[in-house]
Amino acid sequence: MTARAQRRMLNEVKKNPRVSAKDLQKSLAHANIFVDTSTIRKTLNKNGVHGRTPRRKPLLSIKNIAARLKFANEHLDVPQHYWQNILWTDETKIELFGKNTQHYVWRKKGTAHQHQNLIPTVKHGGGSIMVWGCFAASGPGRIVVIDGKMNSRVYQDILQENVRPSVSQLKLRRGWVMQQDNDPKHTSNSTKEWLQQNKIRLLEWPSQSPDLNLIEMLWHDLKRAIHTRHPKNIATLKQFCEEEWSKITPDRCAG
Repeated sequence: MTARAQRRMLNEVKKNPRVSAKDLQKSLAHANIFVDTSTIRKTLNKNGVHGRTPRRKPLLSIKNIAARLKFANEHLDVPQHYWQNILWTDETKIELFGKNTQHYVWRKKGTAHQHQNLIPTVKHGGGSIMVWGCFAASGPGRIVVIDGKMNSRVYQDILQENVRPSVSQLKLRRGWVMQQDNDPKHTSNSTKEWLQQNKIRLLEWPSQSPDLNLIEMLWHDLKRAIHTRHPKNIATLKQFCEEEWSKITPDRCAG
């Protein structure tokens, strides 16, 4: 492939990282440059551009962006021991057969989180199972498979049964705080009242910021480990979920 053809192709990929090799082939043909798709892929790879699955990231409003920046600035100089005394919590869905659709983008190494290489997500809907889990720098806490519909009352029951036992198990110090996102079940008046009555202090959290929650790395590890075991039904999915969570090491939690 000529240098001119390579420049043209790289410019197209830069403008639209989601363009397929087939579409690049058609575009080059319009300029009387005729190459097969395997040559296109090899040439892109030679130039440091590879097809990758795009990271998922929520769509952010101006208000969300400002809140995230405020959070980052306020925690720039926080000492390490502060982060070690946080109980990170979250819910996630785990599908029986994994994701059905795979997308790819052309990108260079180290550019996974650049805006053009991301795909937007929406709030999670139905899934095979929904789980709540928690962890701290000292290791994984409890994990709970949620049966039925999740609402504020169910969420409060989960916290009641699992937060303080996890704090004790993980040996968090006095003054520990709990992190949770701004899901309506977490911020309802009844949940706020429950948290206040139970003297649970919260880490102030910017909305639409799952990428800031350190538990995301554990969810990623958990789902990958579960799906390598190929669960055949919901019962084995639940079983594998609990077994694989128990295998997560303190070293992994510490970062």
